[in-house]
Amino acid sequence: MTIPYQLYYWDGLQGRGEFVRLALEEAAVPYEDVARRKKGMPELLACLDGGQVDHPSFAPPVLRAGELLIGQTANILMFIGARHGLAPRAEAGRLWTNQLQLTIADIIGEVHETHHPISVGKYYEDQKKEAKARAKCFREERIPKFLDYFEGVVTRNPGRGGYAVGSRLTYVDLSLFQLIEGLRYAFPKTMARLEPSYPALIALRDKVALRPNIAAYVGSKRRIPFNEDGIFRRYPELDK
Repeated sequence: MTIPYQLYYWDGLQGRGEFVRLALEEAAVPYEDVARRKKGMPELLACLDGGQVDHPSFAPPVLRAGELLIGQTANILMFIGARHGLAPRAEAGRLWTNQLQLTIADIIGEVHETHHPISVGKYYEDQKKEAKARAKCFREERIPKFLDYFEGVVTRNPGRGGYAVGSRLTYVDLSLFQLIEGLRYAFPKTMARLEPSYPALIALRDKVALRPNIAAYVGSKRRIPFNEDGIFRRYPELDK
């Protein structure tokens, strides 16, 4: 079997790499999750090293496709979407899809700040007081603001099927699925309270969950469980 893609992301974490994995799994494209195999970490670090590659990435995820080495989640998904039918064909549609993905990247950054509001170089335990304050703002103000936006995107989409863009599934739908799953894990009480206000978004999440390739992946050992080393972390004190 030919493996056209190598994905470089930290072993043991879903993180930003999971958005790429979901697109590859849905497209049924073989790929190698490099850092999860023995001695894969040196290869991951090499793609971040300007002394070894011409266009080093600042951080994973990175996707190798032949001679191409592509960094940044939204950039990778734009590439996969165009190649594997997970993005609109028209330029305006591709740009809109990428814009939505970049907005998802914004909330993902804010999720991380709920448990690391001061410094990524410090442990969560060293900034718990500040994390509680940041998480309170995120729960009460920022989650509703983002979900309001994405609910509007889905409900205003003129295409059939209840998707975010057009009448066919795109990588943004997969990423919204992952966003909802992650928020449910990290903030279960908050999401239980908020979800009734977002029927279109939750229906989209449920539609993605039922897709055969996604259901098979989520139920497999290839899907790394959410954990307290990733972006979405369950600290009960942050979800009061």
